[in-house]
Amino acid sequence: MATASRAKASRRPTRRLRRYVRRNPVTLRSLRLGTGLVLTVFVASHFVNHAVGLISLHAMETGRLWFLAVWRSAPGTVILMFSMIAHVLLAMWAVYSRRSLRMSPAEAIQLLLGLATPPLIVIHIIGTRGAHQMFGVEDTYTFVLWQLWVQGDGFRQVLASTVIWIHTCVGLYFWLHLKPWYARAIPYLYGTALLLPVVSMLGYVAGGRRVDQLAAEEGWSESLLAAANIADPEMVGTAVFAAEDRVLQVYFGLLVLTVIARLLRQLAERRRGLVRVTYPNGRRVQIVRGPTILETSRINGIPHASVCGGRGRCSTCRIRINTGGEHVDEPSPAEQKVLERIRAAPDVRLACQLRPSHDISVTPLLPPNVGPQQGFRKSEAHQGREQEIAILFADIRGFTTISESKLPYDVVFILNRYFRSMGEAIHGAGGRVDKFIGDGIMALFGVETSARRGCADAVRAARAMSEQLEDLNRLLAADLPQELRIGIGIHAGPAIVGEMGYGASTSVTAIGDTVNTASRLEAMTKEFESQLVMSQRVVDLAGIDLSGWPAEERPVRGRTEPLTVRIVKNARNLPEPTRLASNRRSATAHEPVG
Repeated sequence: MATASRAKASRRPTRRLRRYVRRNPVTLRSLRLGTGLVLTVFVASHFVNHAVGLISLHAMETGRLWFLAVWRSAPGTVILMFSMIAHVLLAMWAVYSRRSLRMSPAEAIQLLLGLATPPLIVIHIIGTRGAHQMFGVEDTYTFVLWQLWVQGDGFRQVLASTVIWIHTCVGLYFWLHLKPWYARAIPYLYGTALLLPVVSMLGYVAGGRRVDQLAAEEGWSESLLAAANIADPEMVGTAVFAAEDRVLQVYFGLLVLTVIARLLRQLAERRRGLVRVTYPNGRRVQIVRGPTILETSRINGIPHASVCGGRGRCSTCRIRINTGGEHVDEPSPAEQKVLERIRAAPDVRLACQLRPSHDISVTPLLPPNVGPQQGFRKSEAHQGREQEIAILFADIRGFTTISESKLPYDVVFILNRYFRSMGEAIHGAGGRVDKFIGDGIMALFGVETSARRGCADAVRAARAMSEQLEDLNRLLAADLPQELRIGIGIHAGPAIVGEMGYGASTSVTAIGDTVNTASRLEAMTKEFESQLVMSQRVVDLAGIDLSGWPAEERPVRGRTEPLTVRIVKNARNLPEPTRLASNRRSATAHEPVG
């Protein structure tokens, strides 16, 4: 009994550590990012020092003094050594913690090159910094280039630099490509990533060739060894290679232990039983307890979006839990932060963070081929839901007659100027242009605020559109046989709002009876010979006083009951919505339908 109790007690710290890591992945992620950035700065500054070799060997030695002042200082040494060791151990943790070795090509390149880096650079580190610490060797650029070009294999250093830089660039890509500004910064980042190693290698070659020339002079190599403070080259070389062997033994031993630990973990997980995960179309797979939903998809070859590679940063892997949600753990703080950023519904989780312990049914919310921009969604509307919004339709009256007397180029020019003016009016009032239909416009208001705010904004947009139209008619007076006239219809009511479409044509739009009604109100402007027709519902929610304006009760095709509408001859004369209606916001964007 005592032995069993002690064994159970010994397992508790391990379980607590595993639970802490799962609940706080941001800790390891931040550590990996922080140590990676330190190493990136070190490598980049080293490359810059190499590049100075294009000037002269003396310039390289001068730059080396500044380089060593930073990285061989006490703080620099501690930060650099910690970053190197921690980054290597985190790479091994990544190998151990992955439930599936299926990964994207970029992830595989980053992992493999990262694991290949220590064997390639260990001899360089020990031969420079190690020799300096153990024997007081002055590892100047001249001495190191002499070792690589005259005594050793300079190609190995080129290979190591290439491997390190590619690994660095892939890591930076995974970190930065989710940033909103990344697309604009690509030319500068790509140029830097390409030019820095090329210029560095050119400087390295220039310095190496100069040292090769000097080494041909009689007695120069002996003088170099004396200046480097190497009394017994054979002893130093033996010690350096012995240290390299010990480091590589430890490194490859840790790799082997990592693989063994991974196999033991898999055996332990199989003993805990199986979990069934059901996907859309009834596809069902069985997995052991432990993998995330994203890992389950990858293990079973099910396409699943994950722009950030399963790091819990982009939200593109998000899923809706259909059944089994009562058995899942609460989101970790890191996952909760991402879910709040996209305003996810309560039944939405990140597939890369959710580890099911019981049978579960899920639906991926994004197609497998989504891009990074899908990770920036801040509106619940993108997921699809019913809400009350205001919808505006606008159309040019008699434009067919105008276009018949114009050349195609003129028609396109006039329409583009019109769309620009109307679009500025809509966006300026807080709405979003949903689509252009011929010479017509559909706009949504209140998608991310509330129906009251949306109606007030729609009224403002109609007034601004009328004002913009007058300015446009004055501007195009010489190009138009007659002034442009528009008809605007506005209605508010429940609609299904969500991201719909295919490929590049995907956008947030709305469907439903409210959309059809708004379109028919726009058509009524012809009958009433007015610029604007809007429903009484819009007037009430917007908080404007139209008691002195005409009102009629009209049947609307598709509706069983007639609709009370307000007729506005010129939208420019509309009063300002009340402060209450314009400033009030609803956290849920839902309003009761009256």
